[in-house]
Amino acid sequence: MNDHQEIINLIQSDPNFRRALTRESFSWFFVTYFTHYITCPTAPFQKEIFNLLQNEGILKVVITAFRGSAKSTIATLAYPIWAMLGRPAKKYTLVVSQTQDLSKQILTNIKQELSSNELLIRDFGPFTEVADEWRSNSFVIPQYNARISAISQSESIRGLRHYQYRPDLIVIDDVEDLESVKTREGRDKLWNWYTGEAMPIGEMNTKIVIVGNLLHEDSLMMRLKESINFGKMDGVYREYPLLDKNDNIAWPGKYPSMMHIETKRRQVADESAWYREYLLKFISDDKRIVQRSWPKYYDELPDLKRFPPRFIGIGVDLAISEKTTADFTSLIPFIAIGGGDNLKIYILPYIVNKRLNFTDTISEIKRLCDLLKKDFQRVPIVYVENVGYQIAVVQHLNVQQVVAEPVSISGMNKQTRLEAATPYIRLGKVLFPQKGAEELISQIVNFGIEKHDDLVDAFTIICLKILESDYPTYKSSGPTKPPVDHWGFDSFTGEYRNLSAPITAGMLDMKF
Repeated sequence: MNDHQEIINLIQSDPNFRRALTRESFSWFFVTYFTHYITCPTAPFQKEIFNLLQNEGILKVVITAFRGSAKSTIATLAYPIWAMLGRPAKKYTLVVSQTQDLSKQILTNIKQELSSNELLIRDFGPFTEVADEWRSNSFVIPQYNARISAISQSESIRGLRHYQYRPDLIVIDDVEDLESVKTREGRDKLWNWYTGEAMPIGEMNTKIVIVGNLLHEDSLMMRLKESINFGKMDGVYREYPLLDKNDNIAWPGKYPSMMHIETKRRQVADESAWYREYLLKFISDDKRIVQRSWPKYYDELPDLKRFPPRFIGIGVDLAISEKTTADFTSLIPFIAIGGGDNLKIYILPYIVNKRLNFTDTISEIKRLCDLLKKDFQRVPIVYVENVGYQIAVVQHLNVQQVVAEPVSISGMNKQTRLEAATPYIRLGKVLFPQKGAEELISQIVNFGIEKHDDLVDAFTIICLKILESDYPTYKSSGPTKPPVDHWGFDSFTGEYRNLSAPITAGMLDMKF
């Protein structure tokens, strides 16, 4: 029998041992009295939260964790009860939430445990009430001479006391929302409340616990993170996304595999909410290179006999490795019709995006070429970035009777390449299939926060090739101003045009 099982046996059989252990250990207190909240194995990050909260040497704990991580159950429900009944013996706990309704619900949940949790009552109760003290926002437990209050962030907390005690435990739970962080005025107001009212209300040994999510790069949680990490404020800051940078799952007991993660992702209607609430990443719309509303879709391809394709090909971004840490090889088949104002690029749905070795990469490219040749009765061209080892792939494909052509990017970085392709997306010159390009669109719209951007690279190869063909004098050096009588990117009108020609009224009337 291991030590862990022996402790469990003693907890079940010896009330004195159980009370002594759970007074000292918050984690054992939770496991013993809050089993009805445990639906799957505890995660390592949750064990760390228990340790941070029960460590009396840490007076400020800031926790940012993904939605559904149980952070509020641990820190806002169970912890105030243990802090009153256990070793910390807190006399006045103040729980602050964003609204009065939320604060009332928090207090109701705490009261429910103190009035109906039979084992907790047997070991530490009964928790008799004081007349007129079990109010909507506060209650007193006389045998512990302790008060727990729950209020909204908008209520005044100056001068709060329980007899001679000022709050010695403050738990601040999700006091921000998307509306409150939208303006600088709203963010400053909350910061001033925290530094001007919440922090000074306690004593020297008052513990402050703040739990929440990342809603804005200048939010309360981000300001606290910066203040602690740069030594401006004492405390510990912890961040727990559902997936880390290596796609390790934070709570494998609840999400055993990436299939379960993907199921959860599909349940979240808004992609920005997924990144913000679960991956703890955010990107404001005004900083996106491509806005979420810009991509346009097609239901079916046009009549290709009436509108013969100008290009039929595959945009390729190569990553010759099967290691789990490697980038993906991305192959995007497409057809392009017309040119100039009449240009339409149709992204085809059979996109490849996976880790491949050299041999498998060649096989996949040949398979797609055969498919395109069969569907459109034309030999497709494979477009590959003109850099490094990728040139060897072009040569190898040509030997294999596959038409491949290098596309020069002239030192353009990933962001510049996407910026160069942006007008094609915004003006609807690029059209995406209703199904089959979801990952490509996600990488384009969420460029900068997505872990992988291989599909973006393959996509921009397509756009740069067609752009160079549409405007032959355009050099693949990015949207910089060219000499007179040359085409280039005009940031005012949002498209490529002859920069020596005047801007017409029609340009100014363009609807984006």
